[in-house]
Parts: sequence; structure tokens; C-alpha cells
Amino acid sequence: MDDSAPLRADHLSADHPSADHASDAGTAARLVPLWLAEAAEDDPQAAEAARRAWQDTGRLPPETAQELADWVTARVTDTGFNQDEGPTRPGPRITVADKEAVHRWLRGQGHRV
Repeated sequence: MDDSAPLRADHLSADHPSADHASDAGTAARLVPLWLAEAAEDDPQAAEAARRAWQDTGRLPPETAQELADWVTARVTDTGFNQDEGPTRPGPRITVADKEAVHRWLRGQGHRV
């Protein structure tokens, strides 16, 4: 593979991890606890099961992976718009790059996003 070509998510594998893999995992490690806390407000039992899986294995069950993907997409707050135009939410800023990192991380674990 040409080193100057951008690395696409479909090139990720256990044999050829991307240089961004650690960064993607770091983004997931920052955002998964936020998602779990919010999910616990709606469904404490499901959130606790996902939390246990996350803490025990560093992975999410397939049924919750799509929920995380949807959550991070819906929570993008840093879109490049100014304060008058963009969404405002209390809490951390979640960028489009954060969303893409979480989606890559999930795909790297074999989840369909």
C-alpha cells in the first residue's frame, strides 16, 4: 500500500492496524463513559450490562455498538458553525472527527456502523 495514500477504514485489520488506532481507542475511551452515563438515565440495566462488557473486555456487545454510533453522531456539537448558528449542549465538545474516530473504532472491532 502506498504510504502517501490515506488509510481507509476498510484497510484496518489485526495484522495491519492503523497509526490512528490508538487515537481512535483514546477517543472511544473518553466518550464511552459519557454515553453510558446518559444511557443509564433511560435504561439502567442495559447501560450496566454495556458498562460491564466495556470494563471487562474493552469491547461493546453488538446490540449496543450501534447505539453508541448513533449517540456520538447525535452529540456532535463542534461543527464549525459559530455560536449563533450551531447547536449548543452542556458538556464536552464532540467534534465530527470524534464521531469518525468512534465509528472507525467500532468498525475495527467488527461492528457494522
